[in-house]
Amino acid sequence: MNSSRKIAYAGLLGALYVVLTYAQQFLFPESTSFAIQFRASEALTVMAFYSPSAIWGLTVGCFLFNISNAGALPLDWLVGTLATFLATGAMYLTRKVAIKNIPFLGLLMPAIFNALLVGWELTFYIGGGFWINALYVALGELGVLLTLGVILHVVMIQRGLDKKLSASAR
Repeated sequence: MNSSRKIAYAGLLGALYVVLTYAQQFLFPESTSFAIQFRASEALTVMAFYSPSAIWGLTVGCFLFNISNAGALPLDWLVGTLATFLATGAMYLTRKVAIKNIPFLGLLMPAIFNALLVGWELTFYIGGGFWINALYVALGELGVLLTLGVILHVVMIQRGLDKKLSASAR
């Protein structure tokens, strides 16, 4: 994939992340921003298994939603975005660790990084115990990745899109 295609792919994923998150926010107010958030757009993080361009696209998409969402806390612009960057980077690095073709270790990365970083952020802003905030964030992330994320990954494999994206990412 040449550099202009990589940039276009990253931009498309970022835009899709923003649009899906705002659509969900419109249909189910506050479901994308509470401690137990179920951002369906987080399922797109599985795209990091196939191309490092997804890391940048999803990181920028998360940043754009967080900075433009009136309900987002200012620290989330940095912390939430950093969590997405670290999670998708770790997903790319662990993409080959799989059980029956499902990269479960990679699917845990958004839950781990968001639990630690966003859990800390919530504790800083709203109080409560760090571990309970981290648990709430992790539950939301796991709910998305182990349902929608697995479905998206399986569909990508069944249609051969995983191989096409991986091959074109080189």
